[in-house]
Amino acid sequence: MESLGSGGQAALLLLADGRLPAGGYAHSGGLEPAVAAGRVADVAGLERFLIGRVETAGSIAAAFAAAACARAGRGNLSDLAELEAELDARIPSPELRKVSRDLGRQLRRAMNGIHPHPHFAALGAAPHQPVVMGVAAAVFGLGPRAAALAILHENNAGAAAAAAKVMRVDPFEVHAILARMTDRLDCLAAEAAKAADGPTADLPASGSPLTDIAAEHHRRSDVRLFAS
Repeated sequence: MESLGSGGQAALLLLADGRLPAGGYAHSGGLEPAVAAGRVADVAGLERFLIGRVETAGSIAAAFAAAACARAGRGNLSDLAELEAELDARIPSPELRKVSRDLGRQLRRAMNGIHPHPHFAALGAAPHQPVVMGVAAAVFGLGPRAAALAILHENNAGAAAAAAKVMRVDPFEVHAILARMTDRLDCLAAEAAKAADGPTADLPASGSPLTDIAAEHHRRSDVRLFAS
């Protein structure tokens, strides 16, 4: 398991902080359309949703963040385009691909503003969020596991925070769910780090068809609180 120095611990907290001005607050991670469709109606349903999300889209994001971090840490960004293409292939929904790239662009902008580095210029105009997170982690001196953990926490906590706006739930119960999921996130981050140096095509590709379909319906919704 990779270790974190004193500065690394603080950098990891910074990257995983929902207050980072990278646009995550505008997204529910698919929770709003799931609630609107009646698939999530209570705290138990919310927990099932978050677990399912982190085991599918979350594991993919973690693996690509770890892979991007490993490459950036070696100073070799030559196959970032391949990472981007492989991640595109794992996101069937055009709307979710757009969301990922919108968040990636905003995260890159935030990183350029608070911790400029030449690596960010190599990311292109609209990079995927997990790829930017991986590069940002490397810029801060973090390793693949930390990059994976940062995006897992950020994505999971963001969706959970949205619950307070789209459901009638006790925030203590919501955070109890997050507490119960910490071991799961640690395991997923470790798995992502193990896959980081392997072939890009072999990175996780678990699917969540209902999330893809819901995202397309949500885009056409006349009344919504979140962009996704």
